[in-house]
Amino acid sequence: MFLFYELAVIPMYLLIGIWGTGPREYSAMKLTLMLMGGSALIMVGLLGIYFHSAAPGGIFTFNFVEISKYQIPIEAQRFFFPFLFVGFGVLGALFPFHTWSPDGHASAPTAVSMLHAGVLMKLGGYGCFRVAMFLLPEAAHEMAWIFIILTSISVVYGAFSAVVQKDLKYINAYSSVSHCGLVLFAILMMNQTALNGAIIQMISHGIMTALFFALIGMIYGRTHTRLINEMGGLMKVMPFLGVCYVIAGLASLGLPGFSGFVAEMTIFVGAFQHPDLFHRVVTITACTSIVITAVYILRVVGTLLLGPIKNDHYLELTDAKWHERLSVGVLIFAIAAIGIAPLWLSNMITDGLHPIINKLGLVSMNLLGFNF
Repeated sequence: MFLFYELAVIPMYLLIGIWGTGPREYSAMKLTLMLMGGSALIMVGLLGIYFHSAAPGGIFTFNFVEISKYQIPIEAQRFFFPFLFVGFGVLGALFPFHTWSPDGHASAPTAVSMLHAGVLMKLGGYGCFRVAMFLLPEAAHEMAWIFIILTSISVVYGAFSAVVQKDLKYINAYSSVSHCGLVLFAILMMNQTALNGAIIQMISHGIMTALFFALIGMIYGRTHTRLINEMGGLMKVMPFLGVCYVIAGLASLGLPGFSGFVAEMTIFVGAFQHPDLFHRVVTITACTSIVITAVYILRVVGTLLLGPIKNDHYLELTDAKWHERLSVGVLIFAIAAIGIAPLWLSNMITDGLHPIINKLGLVSMNLLGFNF
């Protein structure tokens, strides 16, 4: 897993550094250095798990299933869990290690941005869940409150940062920080509802952000600018792209009928199942991101698509071509399919979660004083 994790990260340097725009060398180097720093932490954590993966006299292994059968000593779990969660969290845009993401998004070509946010960043959440929490569950329960605070900051800070941006790619990049923070937030809640929501959010955000970056690339290819204050009235000249952008925005802010609503509601319902004051407060704090998201989405829609046309050159612009309509239409169909009929996806996820839920559940019972 670590080998292919690295193989997924390394090409981003070349894709952004060679084919990117703006300060592409700076963005590519910043992305690479921060993700490689995270990878160094992961390597320490993986080696720690390996050397504690067997009973005395047993055989050490890197196999997930075999390691999960043996209880790693709690002292080792406490030491290595932060290495793994922070290491994978860097790729998942965990605050305060998220700063590589907006710069990388803004300088990357359209297709690379779609892959970057839609696929690559999900490896961070997967690693936190599949490695850190599944293999070190006792430490996960003890230290979850620290990372819940950090992920709550990610969710709200990312949304507030998107409000003040004027570049379309930076707006979507900070939106991704907020939504990916919500994935880590849900994982740390450690109950079936929230974990189910985390996986749906990964899939939903991957589709939504790919749609956003595709539309931004199509608009930029016609207007040659990404600054929203230089554009206006584009709905009149590019109605298809304008309507698709509105749909993507409504999905992002969690409108019922789209995948974003299903994912976020599942996460917040799962998080609110914890009866203690701390979890209730952070859940309500994270919920405020929905309102903040509505602010920047509606602001962009109003500035970019509505109002008078600010440049006569825009009157000559053409709407989406057939292949652009096809690609955008497929993504919108996927968003609507999850939003209207989510149970087929939820049931599929639930079946795969059972082994991890059982392990986390047993640990929870042990911490409460029950013996098995």
